[in-house]
Amino acid sequence: MKKKGQVWVETIIYTLIAFVMIGLILYFANPKIREAQDQAILEQSAGMLENLKSVILNIGIPGNKRLTEITIKKGELVIDGVNDRLIFQMDSDYIYSEPGKSINYGSLNVTTQEKGDLNTIILFGDYSNGYNITYEGIDQLKTISQSASPYKLFISNNGGSPTNINFELG
Repeated sequence: MKKKGQVWVETIIYTLIAFVMIGLILYFANPKIREAQDQAILEQSAGMLENLKSVILNIGIPGNKRLTEITIKKGELVIDGVNDRLIFQMDSDYIYSEPGKSINYGSLNVTTQEKGDLNTIILFGDYSNGYNITYEGIDQLKTISQSASPYKLFISNNGGSPTNINFELG
């Protein structure tokens, strides 16, 4: 009878030790996993901004309109009609660049800003040299937040000098 009780106590102790070990592994591995996921999201978002730039540059003559789908898994896309920029920003544990310093990533400008325990990573493309960016025909800020489903974004060339590029959500 005494041996049966000892077996159960040993089983419970070994199970608790296993749970503690799993907990410790998750505690240390989870931040690295989140950083790797955020890095992948940033790479996809940079690709999205490059794709939008390609559409803007190749939209052709005034009156042309293109449909593109964008997916935002984390962060937000800002159409800055006031400063003629497209901006993607997200909060992350990941440090993309030295905080406070701007770097170039292709045609994009990347800045990491410290924000408490997190970092705000900002990617933007500047179109002020040659394009007037608008949202629904107005120089305004439009923030497109993360969503499980893709957004339909219409980009049209409305002509003018500088060339007016208008964005609308479909």
